[in-house]
Amino acid sequence: MAGPGAYVPDVTEGISRVEDLPKPKIIRRKRDFKRRRCPDCDHFAYRDKVVQRVLHDVGDPRSGRPVDIQVTYSQHYCTKCRSYFNADMDDLALPKSHYTHRVVSMAVRLVVEDGLPYRAASWHLWRDHRVFVPWGTIQNWVEAAGKKS
Repeated sequence: MAGPGAYVPDVTEGISRVEDLPKPKIIRRKRDFKRRRCPDCDHFAYRDKVVQRVLHDVGDPRSGRPVDIQVTYSQHYCTKCRSYFNADMDDLALPKSHYTHRVVSMAVRLVVEDGLPYRAASWHLWRDHRVFVPWGTIQNWVEAAGKKS
């Protein structure tokens, strides 16, 4: 068993095929509602269909596996204003994002507070937290936050 200060090599080092990487741990969440209030006109809208979305989250450090959150959510149609909208998931991730808020804030913190370059921050997220984020995505997050000059 490794003690404090003992060097433990990364088990994924040298792997060149994506198929050989550890499989993610799947956590299922539901945001499936029969009716929700329309955000535009406040009218009750019934569920039109149920869809799924996968969000990448901070990995499990004990098992060394990535974590994916599979969210099943409802899409609603408002007959009054004739618009579609999804069940609210703002607490998990930004709209159309593939990563949770925890991953985004950790990546921005690595660049802004620790001063890591984008590529090093991307490697750090994989090595320590088992979540792969391309360095260009991290750059977009940091620039959107307006923190780095």
